[in-house]
Amino acid sequence: MPTPSDFLDPNIIIFAKLSLAMLLGAIVGTERAILARQAAGTRTFGLVALGSCLLIVISNYVNGAYLGVMDFDPMRLAAGIVTGVGFLGAGVIIFRGNTVHGVTTAAGLWMVSAVGMAVGFGMYTVAIFAILLTLLMFTGMWYVENRFRNWFGDHGHDTDHRPL
Repeated sequence: MPTPSDFLDPNIIIFAKLSLAMLLGAIVGTERAILARQAAGTRTFGLVALGSCLLIVISNYVNGAYLGVMDFDPMRLAAGIVTGVGFLGAGVIIFRGNTVHGVTTAAGLWMVSAVGMAVGFGMYTVAIFAILLTLLMFTGMWYVENRFRNWFGDHGHDTDHRPL
């Protein structure tokens, strides 16, 4: 069965992958910027997803171009992406007194990095579904958490700035 790559210039497919990854990351980042009022927002999340996708696209190209010439494993680069995003996420986490801030944003950066990798590997439907689940977790669960806080009382937990 023919695939789109049989009819399109490979660069067009790569451009589409990069654009999709950036768009999906930017959607999550917009939620973080507007609803959660976090510093890491649309541009940061879009760039993390874009960069992750680009590195996977590059690894796929290198793997195909040097097949049989050298031993190259694209998953090694994926592991490097996870490590690099871990450092980026660690920079987002801030300790104030005995509370921690930024963990959810760091987890979101990690998530859009994984989505960028999924797009880079051509797993478009999985990437889009993962973004939908991420948005459900960010927005839907925020309301659930706040309902429980209101019901049981706030026991020193920091609350977001979002209105109920």
